[in-house]
Amino acid sequence: MTNTPTRHYFIDVFRATTMLLMIFVNDLWSLKGVPAWLEHARADQDFLGFSDIIFPCFLFIVGMAVPYAIRNRISKGDGNAKILFHIGLRSLALLVMGVFTVNTSSLNVAASGFSREAFEIVMVIGFFLIWNIYPKSEDWKKYLFIGLQVLGILILILLSWFFKGGKDGNAHMTPQWWGILGLIGWTYLITASIYLYARKSNRLLLAFWLIFTLLNIADHAGWLHTPIPGGGAFQGFAFAGIAASMLFDRATSLKTHSKLPLLYLGLGAILVIFGFILRNFFIISKIQATPTWVFLCNGIAFGFLAIIYYIIEILGKNNWFNLIKPAGNSTLTCYLIPYVYYSLATFAFTLPEFLKTGIIGLIKSMVYAMIIIGITALLGRIRIKLKI
Repeated sequence: MTNTPTRHYFIDVFRATTMLLMIFVNDLWSLKGVPAWLEHARADQDFLGFSDIIFPCFLFIVGMAVPYAIRNRISKGDGNAKILFHIGLRSLALLVMGVFTVNTSSLNVAASGFSREAFEIVMVIGFFLIWNIYPKSEDWKKYLFIGLQVLGILILILLSWFFKGGKDGNAHMTPQWWGILGLIGWTYLITASIYLYARKSNRLLLAFWLIFTLLNIADHAGWLHTPIPGGGAFQGFAFAGIAASMLFDRATSLKTHSKLPLLYLGLGAILVIFGFILRNFFIISKIQATPTWVFLCNGIAFGFLAIIYYIIEILGKNNWFNLIKPAGNSTLTCYLIPYVYYSLATFAFTLPEFLKTGIIGLIKSMVYAMIIIGITALLGRIRIKLKI
């Protein structure tokens, strides 16, 4: 295991493709006549919709990137305490953003005194002011950037103060289910912290993958209650990603690298088989985070990784993904832009029905996803990019 910081393009492509699909499926609510297999399954429905696969793939790639991120910090001379502090700060940022975003749906407009659209726009502005990547400077600009971050913090404090939720308008902002960003934050906090101290033992890392998998099964079997969000499911995805990175690191020769796609496919197939076996005991449900869902989605993630790896590392077709590259390098920025986009679009225009129906609607949603990535790229050029 080397301490030399390395960035692997196929990981960025996996992340970018997953983010593209996440934006796409998050826009399906705006359409009519969407095929059922593309949408999320109901909580009590034994079904795996395409939309149910995207979040697990994202957690998988979060886990896959953890070893390289920590290795990069070690190469810069950071000790465990400093790295752990950094993990905590990143997790806290995601938890804060998760709490704000998850509460937007329960905002009582009349009691709060401002619209949901205005709340979301100001919220995202606060996020960008706090966590934007500001240029390094030692002159007066340094204090300007600090001032902008303080302004962002004040914005979020005021939003939380004036927030009124619920039908009666008496509810305050609460974590609820933490939102997507919050769940990523909890997953990253637990997974990265464990990896930091267990990184020298591959067997121990695989043991933690097994532990979280068994915790998830035990939770749904009613043997115990797991207090962490998802009952171990989300950490199961992340540690599967860590296992994928471990396999990549062990492929030290050109010959073994060329066999990695088959290895990923084989492992994915085994996980899918176990998933169908578990279906005899648990339904497939993203909302419930069942073990069946975990195994099936981990298997699909390994299969998806095999395809991406083959295209990038074996065929060398990096240019195929140039258009969506910003979604892999500026993922958080890309995720948050739709909050502003939808809010502004509410005031600006309404699409005709034929653009929101059936196949035409699906094409519209994919075009929309590409527009969001394009906006992300443009913001990056003027140095507006979130990093936690």
